[in-house]
Amino acid sequence: MTQRHIALGIHHQREEAVDAASDFIERLAGHGFVCWVRDTAHDVIAERVPSADVRRFDTRPGAEVELVVVFGGDGTILRAAEWAVPLGYPVLGVNLGHVGFLAELETSEAHDLVDRVVHRDYRVEERLCLEVELRETPGGEVTWSSYAINEVSLEKAARERMIEVLVDIDGHPLSRWGTDGVLVSTPTGSTAYAFSAQGPVLWPDLDALLVVPLLAHALFARPLVLSPSSTVVIRMLENPPVGGVLWCDGRRSTSVKPSSEVTVRRSLLKLRLARTSEQPFVQRLVRKFDLPVHGWRGQAERDAAARKAAEAGDAG
Repeated sequence: MTQRHIALGIHHQREEAVDAASDFIERLAGHGFVCWVRDTAHDVIAERVPSADVRRFDTRPGAEVELVVVFGGDGTILRAAEWAVPLGYPVLGVNLGHVGFLAELETSEAHDLVDRVVHRDYRVEERLCLEVELRETPGGEVTWSSYAINEVSLEKAARERMIEVLVDIDGHPLSRWGTDGVLVSTPTGSTAYAFSAQGPVLWPDLDALLVVPLLAHALFARPLVLSPSSTVVIRMLENPPVGGVLWCDGRRSTSVKPSSEVTVRRSLLKLRLARTSEQPFVQRLVRKFDLPVHGWRGQAERDAAARKAAEAGDAG
């Protein structure tokens, strides 16, 4: 039997994630799979499933991986994506968190996951990512760089002081803001930090960039939807002499000095998400945010039907 290789991302501090991953690996073991697991999670899984071929890796698996299966919430998926995206591996998430917009399956839907993996019964869609560069002076040498799946945010470092920024779009100054920060989001990230900052929800198959000022003290401080080929430059002004923090996906960060310049554009890297269904994004929105599509009248009718069914059961 030819060996096949998958990798796993596991929230190893959550018992339900470890249980779900252990069950998945155990049922997959009879199909000739090698399962690659990182760091501490490897030791936990290897002890739980000694009969499976579970191998440890630190920076990248020691073989070509066909799929990364993640057990956890969006945070766990983003952690796995930090190494999966640069390697081009598709990621399939099983949601054990709260909202879980990046996840494809809920725990209750994971029963057929082994068959889907064995038969490669999934499709892969590609999502836009961002690249970010930090320069300590405009036009200077790049001192820090990274990429982001959800968003890049430049935020104030001190709670009591706003930062002063000048935002350029495609080489042209747009506006100067005294603000708590500015974030540049992908369509995927429009349901994350950008959503909390009152930005619009973008359908994930769009190619676009989203700029959202964070509590800007200005007359014009609206979210902006830009072309995917646009370049956004955020300049930290020297007056006031307040520093900031640059974040990528809320996971990787560096300090930013006054007079520094942050450049954000579309990355050559792509997030490759494995999908097992053709569920429209609008249905995902309704389900994840529990949107009231029936209104209060519809809810009353459902409650009445439930009471009637319960009474009929009691009578039986």
